[in-house]
Amino acid sequence: MSAHVLPLRHFLLALSVVAIWGTNFVVIKMAFAHLPPLLFAALRFTFAFLPMVFFLPKPAVSWGNLAAYGLLIGVGQFGLMFIAMNGQISPGLASLVIQTQVFFTIFLAMRMTHEKVRPVQWLALAMATAGIAVIASHTDGSTTVTGLLIMLVAAACWAGGNMVNKQAGKVNMVAYVVWSSLFAAPPLFVLSLMFEGWPAIETGLWNADAATWAAVLWQSVGNSLFGYAMWGWLLARYPAATVTPMALLVPVFGMAASSLFLAEAMPLWKIIAMVLVMGGLAINLLRRS
Repeated sequence: MSAHVLPLRHFLLALSVVAIWGTNFVVIKMAFAHLPPLLFAALRFTFAFLPMVFFLPKPAVSWGNLAAYGLLIGVGQFGLMFIAMNGQISPGLASLVIQTQVFFTIFLAMRMTHEKVRPVQWLALAMATAGIAVIASHTDGSTTVTGLLIMLVAAACWAGGNMVNKQAGKVNMVAYVVWSSLFAAPPLFVLSLMFEGWPAIETGLWNADAATWAAVLWQSVGNSLFGYAMWGWLLARYPAATVTPMALLVPVFGMAASSLFLAEAMPLWKIIAMVLVMGGLAINLLRRS
């Protein structure tokens, strides 16, 4: 079996991860009804760390590697993404724009690990880029240029986290996500206190209902412990150019869930953007090794 093709069981594993990540954008938006974004992110990584840290030994990687991953994914990706989603970009579009991480990841892989990207993959990336460009040309009241820029930086941080994770090698990925969360939660709490303020934090915690705490736990357990652990496990075993394009399926789940549960409009240009992105993914996945 070629190292450049995911076997069926690992393809289905990747598919389950991106399904969780896609529908998760609806969960994030619903949690903002009570929690400010940076506080929500801090709670997410707190419960990813506790209580699992008492049951899982530290993985055999350096503290620097864990810190880099925790900061890039926790503060960089999710801190910025939550800020953007709090009034700067709609959940469905956020789920699409964040997938520019695929391009950042593959570029970094070429530079850092000398992985080769084939000509047909460049075609796939070009199509997906065109889909992102369609999104960028349709900013409106629900999506701003600032929101798009913040999401692009968040995507770059996700890509950086992918590379840090790949350098960690074949470690226990659940333990890796748990221990790296130690470096994500504290700075997020500090940033929440600095930019959102104690009154907003106190009000958010006081008003949080069962659905809000369920959203926090879904973020911690479903998204962090399962999603990122399994994603990192796949990245440790396959080239980044093989695994990361699967994340382009996230917008399909994200936009569908946003339309169904949040009544987000689905005009023609959004459909065109999705078709372009999905076309790029299909070309990449169906290429011959």
